[in-house]
Amino acid sequence: MQEILALEPPVSPARAEAKSRGEITIALVQHRWLEDPRELRGELEDGIARAAKHGARIVFLPELTMGKYPAFEIPDADAADETAEDLEHGPTVSFAREMAAKYNLHVHISLFRKAPAADGLGLNTAVVLSPQGRIVALTNKLHIPRTAGYYEDKYFREGPNDEPYPVHRIAALGDLAMGLPTCWDEWFSEPPRIYSLAGADLLAYPTAIGSEPDHPDFDTEPLWRQTIIGNGIANGLFMVVPNRWGYEGALDFYGSSFISDPYGRILARAPRDASAVLVATLDLDARRDWLELFPFLRTRRPDTYAALAAPREDAQLGERTQTHA
Repeated sequence: MQEILALEPPVSPARAEAKSRGEITIALVQHRWLEDPRELRGELEDGIARAAKHGARIVFLPELTMGKYPAFEIPDADAADETAEDLEHGPTVSFAREMAAKYNLHVHISLFRKAPAADGLGLNTAVVLSPQGRIVALTNKLHIPRTAGYYEDKYFREGPNDEPYPVHRIAALGDLAMGLPTCWDEWFSEPPRIYSLAGADLLAYPTAIGSEPDHPDFDTEPLWRQTIIGNGIANGLFMVVPNRWGYEGALDFYGSSFISDPYGRILARAPRDASAVLVATLDLDARRDWLELFPFLRTRRPDTYAALAAPREDAQLGERTQTHA
């Protein structure tokens, strides 16, 4: 397990007044799926223990943390019946609860959870467990991919519309305000803007992304990274992106997990092909400094944005329907 540390936050170049909010140390763990559950748990615990050793108060883990990524193929039956788990008592939350108590920090983890309905699907959900064993934050994945190798619409339904973008303020983490969207959500510009307007400092995107089976020579990692960092700059947000790595099914996950700041600077970044823990100390006033210099939120024109919510049937919206037939 590699350790990549950024324990001293960089200078905030737009600072015009003294710090008022202070700092917080956070971490993420990049891991690979291992068939032996004991080995998988051991690798994750190694990263969590290292994060705790360096003072992290919360550690963020990749999408569908405890399982093999299922959506590289279309299931024969209702996928949720076979692989989804109970939220409170399934292996994912049970593991996070154990780690949070053992290392006295908050653990953010992701799971495919049972949510019975006529469509036979479940939900892709990110949760945070406190050291006391309580679920203190929960957000469902809203946007669901449906492309070759990522047939997630056959496994997960879109997150419900009631409170789709919650901002979590956990007293034990002080002044930190977090949004917890998941993976495919990170490609969209609307969620970061909504979260930022609601006062979020940080978005954490548990992620499972890698190769494109229909385009094996196309490396999407630079586009993925630039999109997320750009959304962070445009909204004054820290971005925390724990991905997995290694070959699973038809996909080769490319790791490259990172933590970036509101100026778009990468504070810590993992390799493509190794397990790693990234630990970074965040200067929470950097958001204020940047948005005072470039007041994107104050100069919006929402009166001109109606087209964003208008229904579209155009053929040019991009999707080859035969890909996921």
